[in-house]
Amino acid sequence: MTVVHGAARRVASCLSRGAARKIQGYSSLSRCSVNQQQVTTLVPAALRGADVVLQPRYVRTAASVANQAHPTQRTVTSKRSYTAAAALPAHEVLPMPSLSPTMTQGTIAAWKVKVGDEIKAGDILCDIQTDKATMEMESMEDGVIAAILVPEGTEDIPVGKPVAILVEEAADVGAFADYKPDDAAAAPAADPTVEPTRVIAERPDLRATSNQGTPLRSSRAPVQVEVAAVDPNSSMMTVRDALNSALSEEMERDDSVFVMGEEVGEYQGAYKITRGLLQKFGPKRVYDTPITEAGFTGIGVGAAFAGIRPVVEFMTFNFAMQAIDHVINSAAKTLYMSAGQISCPIVFRGPNGAAAGVGAQHSQCFAAWYMSVPGLKVVAPYSAEDARGLMKAAIRDPDPVVVLENELLYGQEFPVSPACIDKDFVVPIGKAKIEAVGSDVTIVTFSKMVGFALEAAELLAAEGISAEVINLRSMRPLDKDAIVQSLVKTNRLMTVEEGWPTCGVGAEVTALVMEDAFDHLDAPIERVTGVEVPMPYAVNLEKAALPQVENIVSAAKKLVYRDLDAARA
Repeated sequence: MTVVHGAARRVASCLSRGAARKIQGYSSLSRCSVNQQQVTTLVPAALRGADVVLQPRYVRTAASVANQAHPTQRTVTSKRSYTAAAALPAHEVLPMPSLSPTMTQGTIAAWKVKVGDEIKAGDILCDIQTDKATMEMESMEDGVIAAILVPEGTEDIPVGKPVAILVEEAADVGAFADYKPDDAAAAPAADPTVEPTRVIAERPDLRATSNQGTPLRSSRAPVQVEVAAVDPNSSMMTVRDALNSALSEEMERDDSVFVMGEEVGEYQGAYKITRGLLQKFGPKRVYDTPITEAGFTGIGVGAAFAGIRPVVEFMTFNFAMQAIDHVINSAAKTLYMSAGQISCPIVFRGPNGAAAGVGAQHSQCFAAWYMSVPGLKVVAPYSAEDARGLMKAAIRDPDPVVVLENELLYGQEFPVSPACIDKDFVVPIGKAKIEAVGSDVTIVTFSKMVGFALEAAELLAAEGISAEVINLRSMRPLDKDAIVQSLVKTNRLMTVEEGWPTCGVGAEVTALVMEDAFDHLDAPIERVTGVEVPMPYAVNLEKAALPQVENIVSAAKKLVYRDLDAARA
């Protein structure tokens, strides 16, 4: 299967109505209204001339679904909503649509069609005026207008009231000459076998203030949390090799996976993560892009809308700010905006956070930024096992996943178990890992700071303080149950991160614990973070701006009141 052939000049993000057309020889998603703007999403060149079909949440070529177990999938332009009422041909009742979250009624300012007109999906049916704006009502289906039930100029039409009838064939129009809205059959019941729209809901219980001192049910029952263990059969692997092998194996497993980014091909990747992939898979699956994050990220998002699986590499996530509109407004939001019809199975990966001596514009941690966005999944590996398992899980996931790596960890070796080497090994997104078991204080952290926390735990153990270190691995969804379960045991908690304290990862963890497990705290939560300044360039100032092992040790002692004991002595 050819995944991509050539480079598209522009792939714009678009909320598809589920229709497809052939435009100038290209397969494209239909034009649609998004905030009153008409845009067109071009499917990548590999899909030019292909018959595009719509499945729940996915748009794929007909060839890709021919061998699936559900041969009844229909093409995008098929009639999906027609129902038959007694003594009437198959038809569809078109209701007054809700064109905004607050709209309850509207006025049909003008009809753009008349009875007997043949229409296509995406055609404008009428102009609807509300107290805020004038908007267009589009057809969701192909068909023929059989009846207009509400004349233009009619005011205060409630949302849901039938306004027109659509039939499949022109010969059926006459049967609706005397049609009355009250004759319309009830809408067919929802199919219980259809998979519901995916949501990421870490905090579904929004309770009244009076109830917020009571732990949520989800934190009462013990959960199974992975605990790090030494396997005598382990081998050693660098984080770089873990990421490289995961990419290679997933590209072998699924020929819709491809890699794109700056210097990922001929140069083998700025950090050699994509080493050997160009030679193995060729230039049609490993794309060297121009230095234009906004351009190639938009191409990647458009390709993902078409059902293929891009892995977009940013040389650093600081550069991803050039493309953040595609990541947030297109990749993260389209599943929701399309009512679950259009997925975006894409991976955004690259180094995040501070490296060494690269200054303020190359050293920022974006974990808190991305984890605040509904629709994204955000992971941050620490070890080689994390990197390999999370990368595989991200590529296989149907939603956009942000993989925040750390440049200083790429060359670090970690033990990996035989299970980790298996080609189907994945680390579940949303599950934390206990890297060190303890009983006196819980240290919640991620990425490079996990190593610092483990060093601090060893120093604390020498002083009789038992620290439990939780490697979050996943920022969104956050493993709240693992955090609370550990706190129930230790009754003291601290967070460690390289990022700034204001609205940081630690701030979110603190809020969750205060809402869900306040009664288990025996001391105020401590946060160890980066200093709230842009990253200095000077080596000594850079070290002072980032958390160090001694900072973690000091905060842990404060939690167990050792600092007071020392002061009294």
